[in-house]
Amino acid sequence: MITRSKRYKKAAEMVPAGKIFSLEEAAELVRKFPGTKFNQTVTLSFHMGVDPKKGDQMIRGTCPLPHGSGKTVRVAVFAVGAAAEAAKAAGAELVGFEDLIAKVKDGQMDFDVAVATPAAMNEVRKLGKQLGPRGLMPNPRTGTVTDDVGGAVKAVKAGRVDFKLDKNGNIAATIGKVAFDVSALAENGNALIDAIVRAKPATARGKYVHSITLAATMSPALRIDVSKYVKL
Repeated sequence: MITRSKRYKKAAEMVPAGKIFSLEEAAELVRKFPGTKFNQTVTLSFHMGVDPKKGDQMIRGTCPLPHGSGKTVRVAVFAVGAAAEAAKAAGAELVGFEDLIAKVKDGQMDFDVAVATPAAMNEVRKLGKQLGPRGLMPNPRTGTVTDDVGGAVKAVKAGRVDFKLDKNGNIAATIGKVAFDVSALAENGNALIDAIVRAKPATARGKYVHSITLAATMSPALRIDVSKYVKL
C-alpha cells in the first residue's frame, strides 16, 4: 500500500474531481501545489494505442524543447580527430574513443547522453550490455550518431529530449521544471506532443493516443484533454 505525504494529499485536494485540463491549466495548477525543497521536474506521460511487441509499431524520436528542459545534461562523445575537438568545443564532458570505451566497460558511466560518429559505432555497438539497459546507446534516429557531433552536443545541452515507447505501451518525457513559467511549460508540452504525433508508425491503426497526463516529480498526475492536441 502506497503511503502519501501530507503535502501530496493537500495537492490532490486541489484537483477538481473528473477535471480534464488543457496544458496551460495543468501547468498553472502544478505550480500552485505545495512546494518541495527542490525544483521538481515536470513530465508528460502518454499511453499509446500501438502494440509495443511489434517492431513496426515502435515509437521513438527526439524533440527540441523551445525553452529547454531545465536539466544539466552530461554528454559523452565517442570520436577521434577533428570530431573529438568539435565535441570538446561544444561542451561535451567526456570525449574519447578507445579510452572512453574502456572506461564504460569498467562501469564508469557518469553521463546522461552518449553521442558517436558513424565510424566509431563499430566499436561502440560492443557496449550494448553497458549502454543498452540504461537507454544510452547512440542511435541515428535520435541524432546521436552523426558526423556533426558538435551540433549534436549543443542540441542536447540546449534542452532536446528523447522519447521512446516502453514495453507497456507508454511514453514519458520531461518538459521542464516547476519553476518555469506556465507559457514555457505549455509550449514545451505542445512541442513534445507534436513530435510524438509526427512519429506515428505507418502501421498504427485506431486510436493513436489514449491518454496524456502531466505531473511534477512529487505531485498528483493531471489528465490532459487529448482531443484538443491530437487528431484521434
